[in-house]
Amino acid sequence: MLRAFLAILILALPLSLPVSAQEVADIAPLPGWEVHATAHDFATLTERTRAAVSDNGLAVVTRAGPTAAAANRGVTIPGNMVIGAFNNAFAVRIVRLSTPAMIHAPIRLYVTENADGTGTLSYIRPSHLFAPYTDAAAPDLAVAARELDVIFAAIAAQAAAR
Repeated sequence: MLRAFLAILILALPLSLPVSAQEVADIAPLPGWEVHATAHDFATLTERTRAAVSDNGLAVVTRAGPTAAAANRGVTIPGNMVIGAFNNAFAVRIVRLSTPAMIHAPIRLYVTENADGTGTLSYIRPSHLFAPYTDAAAPDLAVAARELDVIFAAIAAQAAAR
């Protein structure tokens, strides 16, 4: 009985200890994604992205990231933040064109910390997100998506600029 208890304890012990670092891969482009590697560190890129959202006529409406919560559990992971950006004018316009397309609002910008300490800003192009809904919607949905493509490209360019 004591041996069984010790065996279980030995097997369970690593699961209860804090993890010092987790391997997380740098972002690589996927279909429909825009990926902007920068020279900025994670914290700087996060702040620059938030400022660029505002400067380009959108608002930060959501923010979520696992890094701080993981640290509170004793787990270290690279910086990781999802920033949802949109505005009410686009929301009203798009919901009138396609109620299902609104599942993608706000559109997310993804700030990640790379292995070398720099940050990357990524997002899925709005035209890619809304593409599944354009056949069933008025042609204006594709127009709105392309307008958002331009805005998100400007946000990324501003945030990533040196």
